[in-house]
Amino acid sequence: MILNAVDLGAGPPVVLLHGLFGAAQNWGTIQKRLAGTGRRVIALDLRNHGASPWDSAMDYPAMAADVAETLAALGAPRAAVIGHSMGGKVAMVLAITRPDAVERLVVADIAPVAHPPALRPYVAAMQAIPLHPGLTRKEADAALGPTIPQPGIRAFLLQNLRLGAGEAPSWRLNLAAIAAGMPAIEGFPADPGAYPGPTLVLAGERSDYIRPEHHAVFRARFPAVHFATIPRAGHWVHAENPEDFLAAVQDFLAAAP
Repeated sequence: MILNAVDLGAGPPVVLLHGLFGAAQNWGTIQKRLAGTGRRVIALDLRNHGASPWDSAMDYPAMAADVAETLAALGAPRAAVIGHSMGGKVAMVLAITRPDAVERLVVADIAPVAHPPALRPYVAAMQAIPLHPGLTRKEADAALGPTIPQPGIRAFLLQNLRLGAGEAPSWRLNLAAIAAGMPAIEGFPADPGAYPGPTLVLAGERSDYIRPEHHAVFRARFPAVHFATIPRAGHWVHAENPEDFLAAVQDFLAAAP
């Protein structure tokens, strides 16, 4: 599957992969800053997200294959790959299954393990919003409120809701496929393969997605891994502390293999 791509700059290619419910546009600031350092920076909408095609499958091998196919079509068959959350798992599977496609790897605040089903209520709450003509963002926000009390998370999710004058509201997300695929999205393939290339794992200081016990799991699959913590950041490390995130990424991209 060829994915929608936002392509900026020229030079060695860098690929950005967003998390669940996200899109390429979530990388806007990071993409512009990295492109300004003499790199071609490609932000992708993963399947069933943004402007990319929909498909019933939402497993990591399929998503990683999409990325490889898209990069080949864009003339960037080998690139540095940066993935956050679900996109980080996609990036890890791509590196393990197609090491020839990944020059180096950055994983932002996710581990190659199964995570709890904490986000399933988000999907159910979004599916439950009645998409009637005249639906307002305020009304949709109120509908999510009982399940999702954090205004920032509701605003992030509602970026995916199309509200056009005279048109029926619709989701940019394929919520049915995402709901059915949540067990696979929460998990990680049991394939015993490994990626030998340079790997940087960035954890948010205020996040618990990467725990000390996960370091051994990383080392088993990514023997050249290095760990760093982004201060004053939770799970959305690149959005909450873009300066320190960028500094760590730029140092890593500039380092010798």
